[in-house]
Amino acid sequence: MANISIDINADLGESEPSLADGTDFELMRYITSANIACGGHAGNEHTMQQTLSAARTLKVAVGAHPSYPDRENFGRVASPLSPLEIVASVSQQIRALAKIADSLDMRLAHVKPHGALYRAANTSPEVARAIGRAVQGINPALIMVGQAGSSALQVWHSMGLRFAAEAFADRAYEPDGTLRKRRLPGSLLDDPARAAEQAIDIAVRHRVTASDGSILPVDAATICIHSDTPGSVAIAREVNQRLKAAGVLLQGLP
Repeated sequence: MANISIDINADLGESEPSLADGTDFELMRYITSANIACGGHAGNEHTMQQTLSAARTLKVAVGAHPSYPDRENFGRVASPLSPLEIVASVSQQIRALAKIADSLDMRLAHVKPHGALYRAANTSPEVARAIGRAVQGINPALIMVGQAGSSALQVWHSMGLRFAAEAFADRAYEPDGTLRKRRLPGSLLDDPARAAEQAIDIAVRHRVTASDGSILPVDAATICIHSDTPGSVAIAREVNQRLKAAGVLLQGLP
C-alpha cells in the first residue's frame, strides 16, 4: 500500500471537565487536527487557551469550530439566523480563537462548522456561502472542512476557498449518505474495533457501510472522532493504531 495518507480530527475544548481531567489531552495524542470550540456552542477564553497550548505541545494542527450561538442546545438545533448574521457570528468566533492562537505564536489551519450549522451548510448553499464569506474576511487560506459529497464543498470551491472532505469513524451512515440522527439507535459507533474498521474502510477502501448494509463510496481527506462519544479516547487510540498498521500515513491537512 503506497501513498495513502489521512488526517484524524476531533472536536475539542467543548467541556471544561474534559480539559480538567486530561481527557481532551489524552485524546489529542491520537489525532492530527483539533477543531476548537470558540464560544458559539461551547468554549471560552480559558478553554481555548488550554486547548491551543495542548495542541502546541503535541504538535497537532488547530482550527476553529464555530457554530450557531446556542450554548443551551450545544449548537445542535437549527437556527433562523440570516446569512448576514451567520457571517457576523462565525467571524466573531474565528477571530476570538485566532487572537489567542496569535498570542501563543500559533496559526489556525482550518475551519469546521459544528452541529446544526454543519448540517445546514450541507443543505443550504446560502448558509455555506455565509460561512465561506466569514472565512474570506479573515484568512482565505484557511481550509474549509465539510462532509464528503456535500454541496457545501462545491460552494466553497466555487468561492476559491480550499476545502477538505470529511468522513466519520464514530457515526453510522444512512443509505442516502447522511449521518444517522443521534436520537436513533445505532447512531454512534462507540465500539473501538467497529469505529476503527470504519476508519480503515474510509481511508483505504474509500467506502462506508450504511445502516441497511449497502456500500456507499466516500472520498475523504480527514476522519472525525467526536470527543463526546462514549469512550472517545479508546476509539481514537484504536483508529490511530489500526490505520498505522494498515500502512496509512497520519498527517494534518495540507
